This record gives sequence, C-alpha cells and structure tokens, in this order.
Amino acid sequence: MSKQTLIVAFVGVLLLLIVLGASPFFVVDLTQTAIVVQLGKPVRSITQPGLQLKVPFIQEVTYFDKRLLDYDSVAQDVITQDKKTLLIDNFAKWRITDPLKVFQAFQTQRGALKRLDDIIYSELRVEVGRHTLSEIVSKTRSDVMSVVAQRANEKAQPYGIEIVDVRIKRADLPEQNEKAVFARMQAEREREAKQYRAEGAEEAQKIRSDAEKDREIILAEAYKTAEQLRGAGDAQAFRLYAEAYRQDPKFFEFIRSMEAYKKTFASGTTLVLSPDAEFLKYLRQR
Repeated sequence: MSKQTLIVAFVGVLLLLIVLGASPFFVVDLTQTAIVVQLGKPVRSITQPGLQLKVPFIQEVTYFDKRLLDYDSVAQDVITQDKKTLLIDNFAKWRITDPLKVFQAFQTQRGALKRLDDIIYSELRVEVGRHTLSEIVSKTRSDVMSVVAQRANEKAQPYGIEIVDVRIKRADLPEQNEKAVFARMQAEREREAKQYRAEGAEEAQKIRSDAEKDREIILAEAYKTAEQLRGAGDAQAFRLYAEAYRQDPKFFEFIRSMEAYKKTFASGTTLVLSPDAEFLKYLRQR
C-alpha cells in the first residue's frame, strides 16, 4: 500500500470520526484548564490554551474554569448566640487552583460547587453562633465574614479550591418572627419616648421653679428698694415740714388747714360737725 493511499485512508477515518462526533481534536480556551480522562482515570492535565489531541472513544475531556468565580448561595437559616434565627444570604469569590484534585474529589466543577456550599455554610453557622444578633447586624459583620472566609479556605485547599472572600449579601429575620420583633422594637421606642418626655417635663418643671424663684427674689428686692426710697422720701418730707413749722408755726398750721379743707370739700363728702369744732376754726374767722 502506497504512502498516498495511507494518507487518504487516514483522512477518511478522521472525517468519519468527526461525522460520528468522536473527533480526536479538542480546544482548550484561554480561560480553561482540562483533564483528559481515559476509562475513568485522569491521564493528562492541560493548562495551556490551544488545539489538543485525544484518543476517540477511549479518552474524554473534562473542563474547569480557571478564572475567579462567583458563588451565590440560597438564603438559609442560622441561629445566633442569643438564640435568634437569621435568614442569611451570602456569596463568595473562589477559584480552582488544582483541577486534578478537583476532578479526583468531585469529577466536575458543579460537584466542587456543591462541596463549596457545604463548607461555607458550615463555617458560617459556627461563627454566627458565637455572636449576638446585634453584633452581626451592626458591629462585627466584617470580622465574622473574614473568619468564615479564612476557615472555609483552609478546608477547601485540600480539594484544589481557593476561597478568596465570603460576604453576607443580606441578613433578614424569618417572616414569622418579623411581626414579633417589630412589635418589640415599637414597644422599646415607645418606652424610650415616654422616658424622654418624662425627663423633658422634669427639666421644664425645674426651669419653671427656678424662674419663679428668681421672680420672687426680684420682686422682693424691688419691694425692699421701693420701701427704702419711700421711707427716705417720707423722712425728707417730715424734715421739710418740721423746718417749715419751726420758721412760722401759725402760717404752717394755716396752710395745712387750707389743704385739708381743699381735699375734704372737693370730694363731695358731707360732714356733720359742731360749729365750734377745731377743724372749722379758720372758717369762723372773718
């Protein structure tokens, strides 16, 4: 058989295999690695992209993505240290570092993803159980997830998997607990509001009492000053009256009597007096 005949026969067999779907060629993409499996056992690991050969019908190829991958879990219940149930939805970033180990452990990338889900949820449940609901929601969430990522990565490395990061996407209370928690929160806020109102009323009463005390002090000081000024004025008036009286007692008595007549008779008051009353002595004089 000539060389040309052999080439034609080889090309014919190759075309027949391609038509039957058993091509000896396969392509490894730039983003992939591949494991060539022969009769269920891995015989070759391919990490470089390009066109590759395999034995038809005997060898198969399993592909693995070598990029940084996303893992998005289904939300699951986790119990905190203070016995509160949280519905946690988390995600992770991971990559396959050793496709041969992944194949030996899980056969496919999908199988590795299921195992990854078990590892992360297990570590998340353990770490969340060490903290209270308040700490997870508002204080230590990032610290909790750093610990979960570290421990989950340690468990995943023997399988040829690296877990880069784990984060909580959402942490909610189960639906049956939301109403009870909301009612408790509402009662707590009402209690705080009543406390603030009571403290405000107490402070207002203190302010009013202080203002009333200051008012009384001011009024007392003003009354004291007024009495002092009035006393000083009366003393000055008595002194002037005394001086005037000493200068001319009769004239002073006359002037004072005229003033008394003016005030008495101008008011429309009716007086019943004896004609020889002392009060009328200046009216009896001619």
